[in-house]
Amino acid sequence: MFANLRRPIALIISSASIAQPRFRVAFRSSLRLLSSTSEPLFSEPMPQGKHVKQQWVAKPKSEAAHEAGHDRSSSGSTHGSTAPGNKPAHPEEYRSPVDEHPDSHPEPIKHAADTSRSNSKGARVINAGLMATTTTPTMASAASAQLSLGQDDLADRVERMKIGSKEEEHQHQGKKKGKIKEDVVTPEKVKGTVADAQLRATFYPKFENEKSDQEVRIRMQEVVGAGHGVLEVTQKHSGSLFLYSGDNGGAFAKNSYGNLYTAVGVFVLGRTLQEAWGSQAGQKQREFNAYLKEHRICIGMELVTAVLGDHGQRPLQDYVVVTAVTKLVGRPHFMSTPEVVAFCHQWRLPTNHYWLFSTKASVTSFFTAYDALCEEGLAGTVTNVLNDIADTHLPATKRHEDIQGEILEGLVARIVTPESLTILKEVLVQYPPPPVPEIPFSGKDLREICSSHRDSENKQVAALLRAVGSDFCSDTEDWLEDKLIEQEGKTKTRTYPMLETLLHSTPANYSTKKLQEMIRVIHKSKLPVRFKCHKIMSSQSRNDQDNVVSQFKMTVHVLSDSAFRRYQKEMSKHASLWPLYRGFFVDVRVFNASNAPAMIDKKSLTDGNAEETRGSGECGQDDSVDESQNLMLKLKFLPYKIRTFLIRNGISALFDKGVAEYKEYYTRQMKIWGTSPEKQMELTKLLNEWAGYIKKRMNGKKLSSNTYLTEAEPFLKQFAERSLKNKKLVGAAGVDIDVDDFLAIQQGGEDEYISEGEHAPSAATPAPAAPAIKAQGMLVFFPGIPGCAKSALCKAIMTSTHELPTHSLMGDMIKGKYWPKLNDERAKKPHRITFADKNAPNKEVWQTVQKICNTTRAIGVPVVPESEGTGLNPFSLDVLAVFIYRVLQRTNHPGKLDKNTPNPGYVLLMFYNLYDGMDRKEFEEELTSQFGHIVKIPVLKLNRSPMPRAVLNFLEEGLDLYNRHTRKHGRLESLHGSFKDEWMEWERGLRKIMVEHKEYLLEVQVPFQEVVETVQQQLKAITSGDFVMHVPVHKEERSFQTIRFVAIALDSDQVVDVLQKASIHNPQVGSALSNKDLKGSIGQAHITLAHKASHGGAAVAAYAPQRGCETEVQLTALLFSEKLVAVEVQLAASGEKAVVSKNEWPHLTVWTAPGMKAKDANRLPQMAESGEATRVELQPATLSGHINFY
Repeated sequence: MFANLRRPIALIISSASIAQPRFRVAFRSSLRLLSSTSEPLFSEPMPQGKHVKQQWVAKPKSEAAHEAGHDRSSSGSTHGSTAPGNKPAHPEEYRSPVDEHPDSHPEPIKHAADTSRSNSKGARVINAGLMATTTTPTMASAASAQLSLGQDDLADRVERMKIGSKEEEHQHQGKKKGKIKEDVVTPEKVKGTVADAQLRATFYPKFENEKSDQEVRIRMQEVVGAGHGVLEVTQKHSGSLFLYSGDNGGAFAKNSYGNLYTAVGVFVLGRTLQEAWGSQAGQKQREFNAYLKEHRICIGMELVTAVLGDHGQRPLQDYVVVTAVTKLVGRPHFMSTPEVVAFCHQWRLPTNHYWLFSTKASVTSFFTAYDALCEEGLAGTVTNVLNDIADTHLPATKRHEDIQGEILEGLVARIVTPESLTILKEVLVQYPPPPVPEIPFSGKDLREICSSHRDSENKQVAALLRAVGSDFCSDTEDWLEDKLIEQEGKTKTRTYPMLETLLHSTPANYSTKKLQEMIRVIHKSKLPVRFKCHKIMSSQSRNDQDNVVSQFKMTVHVLSDSAFRRYQKEMSKHASLWPLYRGFFVDVRVFNASNAPAMIDKKSLTDGNAEETRGSGECGQDDSVDESQNLMLKLKFLPYKIRTFLIRNGISALFDKGVAEYKEYYTRQMKIWGTSPEKQMELTKLLNEWAGYIKKRMNGKKLSSNTYLTEAEPFLKQFAERSLKNKKLVGAAGVDIDVDDFLAIQQGGEDEYISEGEHAPSAATPAPAAPAIKAQGMLVFFPGIPGCAKSALCKAIMTSTHELPTHSLMGDMIKGKYWPKLNDERAKKPHRITFADKNAPNKEVWQTVQKICNTTRAIGVPVVPESEGTGLNPFSLDVLAVFIYRVLQRTNHPGKLDKNTPNPGYVLLMFYNLYDGMDRKEFEEELTSQFGHIVKIPVLKLNRSPMPRAVLNFLEEGLDLYNRHTRKHGRLESLHGSFKDEWMEWERGLRKIMVEHKEYLLEVQVPFQEVVETVQQQLKAITSGDFVMHVPVHKEERSFQTIRFVAIALDSDQVVDVLQKASIHNPQVGSALSNKDLKGSIGQAHITLAHKASHGGAAVAAYAPQRGCETEVQLTALLFSEKLVAVEVQLAASGEKAVVSKNEWPHLTVWTAPGMKAKDANRLPQMAESGEATRVELQPATLSGHINFY
């Protein structure tokens, strides 16, 4: 597959010039034109699993030039940077889902976050025309004049821009009062329109391993062992994602653009090129931007700085490192690692560190090395170890420890094609690493600029754009377009909802067609995705303006990781559906009918077109083995996790809920990670000290997670200075530390007693299960919604007979906090079944229930209403309708939720939304993994007729109103706030529609007696089974063990046999071993080669390539004292079986007296010299053993 790619790598990236590409890809396809959302999602059934053969075909220069102009991104420069006619309208947001019908649209909603720095403005004018264009001298001078403004002027413009946007938002909100839905776009309204959508930036689709880390490891070994792939490992830098596709509106970060993040990214990238190219920098920056726009390339980078908030360590330098390069012609194609390296070396961009493992043995060595280093790995140590065991490695342009520091976030391991190894070697010959800059760049750095303007973020943005220079940033409209905003604020015309206009228009080309398909699938599946559209008015002539229906920039923001998993299922059904990317930005132009024929690229929309799969992973160009099922792992290190997960992420628990809750938080995290008992004890000591220290120091104030390292680093530094063990735990803290210093100065060896069969599992062996604990009682609780009949169920079940006594506690009757009261009641009488008659609607409550179960030795049993759910919620709207009907039939409810409640619909919607973002499968899997059981309450009859559409539509309108209300008012009751009148009208309508469909709502319900019997049967099955405590299983839990040391494992029977024979021939040996249980005292006979406590994780990891290898040892002497007995050994010194011990005295501990440890045997040689022990030569006996990890 990759053989065809080797030559193109060398030819496509052939020079630093911006010449037209000399090659193109020819493809075949069978997809047809989509014209509107009234049609099916796909024009015809998509091919299942088809892959199109590719070949490289020489392209004439004239054709290449024409295609470059035809496919050029909206970053073309025909628009005027400061043209007064440009009028961007207010930004509009669309959050999917809207409705199940593709011809409906949501009310454009202004999100609360829009007042933030990232989206408090309109968008600059985008000219997304398909014809090639050039920048006029007038435009260039305008852009130059804009950049020549003083930075204070620029900052003022930014401030005025924000104020104008807020005024505009106020005007926009005034227009939205009244109906819940309005201005629905239909195919008739946009009949004949043509849409042209151009991707500006994408990043990899988010990967989520359905299998455990252990299963992924096994699969990786299998793939590499079979020769179907190579394991590629890279460093995970601790920063923010930054995407760049050129200087005309091509900088993106934090799901937006035109903010401080993008300004910092542009500055750091521009400064990187300045340092790399020296005196040629200005010219190369211009060429670089032109190259990206001409070839429609987007670069994904990790932006690591000290000015955008704290991660795991404040970097020593501010930098970017390239992690992905994407071609955006047709379906986005992510360049393979060799292509990325060639591209970066050509433009002198910084690359990551790459390690490749091409055999099953080397892959096993890698995982073994990680297991040995995971609890203390620092950048320098990890890099050196992996360099030694990898089959091939490519050093990073700059070492992590020199630019970021020693705190390494982790490693990313993925399977790539077997050819990657060979191609990378060829690329390195053709594109060697760029030369090191002779003279460092001398100008103000990022931190100096931000420090000088720390009083205003706007001034920081302006200063950074000015400092990077016009050669790299010739267009600042994304940040500085106050005049355009002010003009738009005066407009009185209402625009079409932009997203729906795009969906109902005929696609002008293949890319637009595929984007429409993607959006329709998102809408149909009701995925949690938000579309932000920033309207732009054209600056062209009046006639051209008449032809442009809509022009806007669209940001696609995935709100929940569940969206990626569910979208992946759709991709498995439709092979040519585009993936859902993490970073996703599009420029859109919609033309009316008069321009339609000229705009449509019929060739790209018909069978056999070349653009359909150009550059796409569908054709196998991506270097991953399987794009839809990537084998990837994130492997993080404890020093990083201490800072981020345990300290930073624990701030809320510590300051909002107290020390006890914080302790529970970090204990739970350590169990999920599978942290070794030794490290758990050390971490508990560290974190308890931290909690006391920071609470006292902050004196009632809450520590900011953005700047937490200001307090954490000095604390960690003084903690590390107190002992060697503390220093190893926290890694580099406060000051630069040579990571090998504290490893080399340790004296003596370590040894441990190992029982028979105890050893670290191989990469393919899961860890042993925890022993079962007998339960004393049971806690039944209800993750449900009001109206699910839990109180009636509890009452009915309590009256029936049970083997165990029962007890119920009704939440509506309890004053004060419910769950602590329940815990106290259970603690008094743990040997009973307790029914928690209260809704338990989220993971936080489930964790509380689990804690009560653990402290009172109870089996936790969640009882949930049965429902097929939706793509976003474990409960369907059918079930919600029934629950609302039940609530409206109540009278005198103790919880005041009945027909006399003024807003019962709002309360039910509030509970329903507590489960938002979790589909039914995730909901049940989460409960089952946490508690081991799940009991289902029948609600609806299986053979029922469909729920009336009028009921469903009304509930959907309520959910839309609820979303608008909570976005603006948060938890404020519906009886208050700007939507009060709409809520009152909706509540009245809700009661009316429930009455109208009363007969149906009663008919479809399962009879209550049948419900009681079904639930009782399920509970009885649990109580009559093995009544043992469930051990929670977390998706991220490691099923492998932390490695402590490496040793040669011997056959214990053979060792005992040698010693018994020696006892017969030598009275001294016989006397020393008499009355000793050799078999029991030896346990698993082993010779320790290296121990983490003595030699460090790196020394242990160095033995990874020898894991499982056979070797030979000679037993040569017996050393003994009154309390210790050990055998001196000689290791194989040459040949394939040669092995070197880190211990100065290789030995096998035979026996220790009570109170002595196995490691004490290390002192026997010195004791023999001083006369405190005896050394007796043995007749040398050779035994075979295997190198193993423990």
